[in-house]
Amino acid sequence: MTLEAFYNEIGSDYKTVLARMGNSEKMLEKFVRKFSNDKTFGELLTSFESGDYTVAFRMAHTLKGLCANLGLDKLHDSAAELTESLRNGVSPNSAELLERVKADHNMIVNALAQLD
Repeated sequence: MTLEAFYNEIGSDYKTVLARMGNSEKMLEKFVRKFSNDKTFGELLTSFESGDYTVAFRMAHTLKGLCANLGLDKLHDSAAELTESLRNGVSPNSAELLERVKADHNMIVNALAQLD
């Protein structure tokens, strides 16, 4: 799968993301390929499951920013909702939002595995 096909697959705008990276597909590919190895998602899960919602908030916020930079729109949106639900500690819908983040993250990692 090409990088453009990857962005189409995940429902993001390839041309917008490419422009953000100075129209350098090489640079965009370099950074997006690193996403699967980023530790933020794992730290989010660990902190949420251990009840450390201060760290979970910080990790959700970091994930949101990372996704904004890389144009991973669906995961950005779910991470943004989770961030807000954790802003003042855990809220009743935080666990449900975390499940959305997990699903969106898995979709992206699976699509990244298909890159040529």
